[in-house]
Amino acid sequence: MLEVHRLFRNRFGFPPTYTVEAPGTVELLGNYADLHHGIALAMSVDRSVSIAVAARTDGKVELAPSRSECLESFSVLDTAPGHGSPTASQLKSMLNALRQRQAHCSGFSTAIHSTIPTGSGLGSSSALKIAAALAVRQLHPFTLTATGITVPPKRAADGALPPLSNIEKLEIARTCLLTGNTATPEHSGLLAPVASLFSKEFHAVEIDCQSFTIEPAPLIGEIAWVLCDTGIRHAEIDKTINDLRAECDAATRALGVKSLRSVDASFLNANRQRLNDRQFQCASHLVGETQRVVAATHALRDGDFAQFGQFMYQSHESSRDLFGNSCAELDELVALAKIHPGCLGARLTGRGFGGSTLNLVHSAQADSFAKAISTVYEKRTGRRITPLICKPADGAN
Repeated sequence: MLEVHRLFRNRFGFPPTYTVEAPGTVELLGNYADLHHGIALAMSVDRSVSIAVAARTDGKVELAPSRSECLESFSVLDTAPGHGSPTASQLKSMLNALRQRQAHCSGFSTAIHSTIPTGSGLGSSSALKIAAALAVRQLHPFTLTATGITVPPKRAADGALPPLSNIEKLEIARTCLLTGNTATPEHSGLLAPVASLFSKEFHAVEIDCQSFTIEPAPLIGEIAWVLCDTGIRHAEIDKTINDLRAECDAATRALGVKSLRSVDASFLNANRQRLNDRQFQCASHLVGETQRVVAATHALRDGDFAQFGQFMYQSHESSRDLFGNSCAELDELVALAKIHPGCLGARLTGRGFGGSTLNLVHSAQADSFAKAISTVYEKRTGRRITPLICKPADGAN
């Protein structure tokens, strides 16, 4: 957080009162788990959004983003997204969401620094919003519960606030959903904010989107995670995702169940005649993903990364052949990864339709993997990529 501290001091001429940090995240398995109360595996990565703040008395928020030389200013009472930079718009949307939860704040000066590449699929928007919520909590302590605000936490003698409880973390993640999609093209549910808040270093988090139980799973071994961005962005991703959601909802109604989470493969196959072909394909993908996450979590706890990698390949094949949220560039990257001797598994991550692949690689071969895949991908597609080698990181603090 040294960079954001330096940025704040350079822009405002005095040191910040508080600094907070929220990591980016990546989905390991559990594609579209939030559509049907499924289960997902995710982790925080060693790329983050850092925010430094100090209180003001004029009711304004003055923002110094690291990616711009300009200061932006707006009233703390005027937080409707739509004006200003993407960073300012996302900050406004989170302040507005906190206000809806009765967590109010007065003005403040803030510097924001991010090491998460924009559009990489590492949850940069969620990380920024979580960091904003934690910064507001430092300035104006609040305690969120499912029913609203309760007694604010008390500071210790050194001024530190007590750590967030698991209930508070979950409510901050849920507050992110109130921001909508007006401030960012990312379409995300609870997966990214929950992972950013709950992750532990060298662990994944298993997130049950029905009960919201969250359990760690070890990622300890001679492995590396390599993210490869296709450079492709689907122009109408929200509409396409809504179409997928509609197919899943239709399948749920036709099967007469509360959600596809309660369906297993044998029940689905026995009742295939109730569904049209597209509904059956979507349901098959989601049911299969839940089964893969359960089995893959056991593999992680056994330290069996080779088996985990096979589940990653299976997940991508299901996305490509059944769900239809892959694309030629994603398929090309996975095919290239599969032939590299250091790669254990690869799949699209996140919403698909472009975006990134996640690759599980022997750590000793991570650099050669990144170089090889970027070289061949550029030759075949004409697109230059810069793979990111990531490590599992601690959650927000």
